[in-house]
Amino acid sequence: MDLLLLEKTLLGLFLSVVLAIAISKLRGKRFKLPPGPLPVPIFGNWLQVGDDLNHRNLTDLAKKFGDIFLLRMGQRNLVVVSSPELAKEVLHTQGVEFGSRTRNVVFDIFTGKGQDMVFTVYGEHWRKMRRIMTVPFFTNKNLRLLESKLANTKSTTNEGLKCAIDHILDAQQKGEINEDNVLYIVENINVAAIETTLWSIEWGIAELVNHPEIQRKLRNELDTVLGPGVPITEPDTQKLPYLQAVVKETLRLRMTIPLLVPHMNLHDAKLAGYDIPAESKILVNAWWLANNPANWKNPEEFRPERFLEEESKVEANGNDFKYLPFGAGRRSCPGIILALPILGITIGRLVQNFELLPPPGQSKLDTSEKGGQFSLHILKHSTIVVKPRVF
Repeated sequence: MDLLLLEKTLLGLFLSVVLAIAISKLRGKRFKLPPGPLPVPIFGNWLQVGDDLNHRNLTDLAKKFGDIFLLRMGQRNLVVVSSPELAKEVLHTQGVEFGSRTRNVVFDIFTGKGQDMVFTVYGEHWRKMRRIMTVPFFTNKNLRLLESKLANTKSTTNEGLKCAIDHILDAQQKGEINEDNVLYIVENINVAAIETTLWSIEWGIAELVNHPEIQRKLRNELDTVLGPGVPITEPDTQKLPYLQAVVKETLRLRMTIPLLVPHMNLHDAKLAGYDIPAESKILVNAWWLANNPANWKNPEEFRPERFLEEESKVEANGNDFKYLPFGAGRRSCPGIILALPILGITIGRLVQNFELLPPPGQSKLDTSEKGGQFSLHILKHSTIVVKPRVF
């Protein structure tokens, strides 16, 4: 009986392999697919690359197979693009075609099967959620109202100035969204905005500790422009080009979402002359775009001056597709308008008031990376010495 069961199992496995090979050959004839490592039946490229699809491993594959390559992860296609031109094609030129998001069991658990904004598929629900999520924070009207209220510190009323969550709850009361949508919007804000900004602040502090000459130069700018001991405010950041360059360089070298959020095409599409079958997962290796020697001079160096010299026209808003810390196009991160001032004010105030030093017995902090597929942060959190300045 056991022998019969074993024979049936082996026969079933053999037929599965034959079927997978046949399907693979038929797909190859029907589509002109991007190049990539040869997949094996059933498993695709899992056995070759495993789960470790971090930015550096994908960069190594790009060097071998080119700016666009294909991985078969089980039965799903994974397309990786690694050039500014193809990034522009995916995020901007064909932003509608590649504007959706992949779905899997894990994402469905954390997003209630796409009830959020960041990971939902492209369509009417996404448009509604993005409007509800961004209007409380990012419209010029609300920003001007916030600035006027903050300027009038004697005022004791907050009439007309609602908390962001009030706008979201208003949308719920109007029936535009349900209670689950509210929860997932808040989760998106926490994960996609707050945590990534904290990681960037940590990277920025580490780089300033490891580069005291840059720290001194930044401190001199703050003292010269604002005056010693004068606290930096959000409007001041626009008058501090070296501070802005430090923030940009931190986001370039230490990109917290190195592969951006995965994209997906709902229908068959074309990219760089290749066929991209429907529901393929598309990754943009934004870290490699920002660290490729073909695009940047000495990209391995932490050198804010590059954004004042040869890259002075490059901004964090996606105006140049070799630098995409917040993505670009329809699915870009709307939090850029908050993240940049927060980074500038936090780093600026720390450098204004303290000398940031490595702990005793160390000359530099360990900036080894952790992650790289979904997020990129410091492997080991470090203790630093903060020496108060005397004004």
